[in-house]
Amino acid sequence: MLNNSGAKSVMTPALFVNPNLGKQENPNENATSEVLKHILNENATSEVLKHILNENATSVEWMFTLIPPYISIISALGFVLNVFVLLVFCLHKKPYTVAEIYLCNLAAADLFLTCFLPLWAVNVYNKFQWTLGKEFCKAFYVGIFMNAYCSIYFLALVSVDRYFALVHPLSHETLRTPFHARISCLVVWILGFLLSIPSLIYRDVKPDQGCSLYYQNSTVPILIESKIFIFSFIIPIIIISLCTISILRALSKRSKRVNVNKSENKTTILILSVLLAFLICWIPYFLTQILDVFHENKILTEGTYGLEICKQIFPCLAVFNSVLNPCLYVLVGKRFRRKVKELFSQQNEKRSAITGFVSTRTYLTTSVRT
Repeated sequence: MLNNSGAKSVMTPALFVNPNLGKQENPNENATSEVLKHILNENATSEVLKHILNENATSVEWMFTLIPPYISIISALGFVLNVFVLLVFCLHKKPYTVAEIYLCNLAAADLFLTCFLPLWAVNVYNKFQWTLGKEFCKAFYVGIFMNAYCSIYFLALVSVDRYFALVHPLSHETLRTPFHARISCLVVWILGFLLSIPSLIYRDVKPDQGCSLYYQNSTVPILIESKIFIFSFIIPIIIISLCTISILRALSKRSKRVNVNKSENKTTILILSVLLAFLICWIPYFLTQILDVFHENKILTEGTYGLEICKQIFPCLAVFNSVLNPCLYVLVGKRFRRKVKELFSQQNEKRSAITGFVSTRTYLTTSVRT
């Protein structure tokens, strides 16, 4: 719904709540009324409004207390773990498989997200008063949304790859090459950026509105929302679902055979684990956005308070996926663990060779002097 300035918060999670959230003119007064009036839609029913306004102020203050440290921890852990994953993939001597190329790009997308998460923590700590300027505002939202869009499409690509590997291992073998995988990843990065362009164009910083989307009329956001939702969620989820069903059927048939490619099965188990983790972390967020669109267009008029709580919690669950993926590589990915062991072995061999060279040189130098 447009406000008087023409601003509209579209398809946005809790970190994009109105900046007036949490303001208090008198610290001795109950802050709940002023805080939650800005969360609520102008068309909220009086019953819901009364219910929320009667709540204690702590129902809102928990955001400012818990979210900043949580996001800071997620940012630090995600950065370290995803850098570790990328180093393992990049420093290992053996060439990439197609699945590893997709997982490497997925780790890069997660790393890209964690670099922008501290801005979210600062924004919540400042009670949604954006103080970092318009450029950081645009960059932050582009980084957040681009990660989500790229991640889901990388998972769609890896699902298609597993589908070809298990269901049609021979007929589509020419398509499963590292070259085609790199081209596909490049297309995904470009697509992710294109889907993030609305944040780059329409997002701005204004007094008492913070970093928000500002449209000139009400028809533009509806068109943009529909296109983004179809391309960023509906299409990839359909692809992932169909491929996963076919993969599970193929695995059940292959398990009855004697000669089974164990390497392919191990890779597939890892991919399915990553897919499941992504769906658990991101599906609630996307469903919340659907309900939010219904609420904005007056299709959904009840459950406003519950919806607002979900808009605070589910984005936190979504970004946790950036920490969960590297853990799955280590816990589930036997091939990845083998790469880690081989990489450490290579480093130990290099250290031994350097130590031996230094020892020999020292010995020769001492011998010549004596």
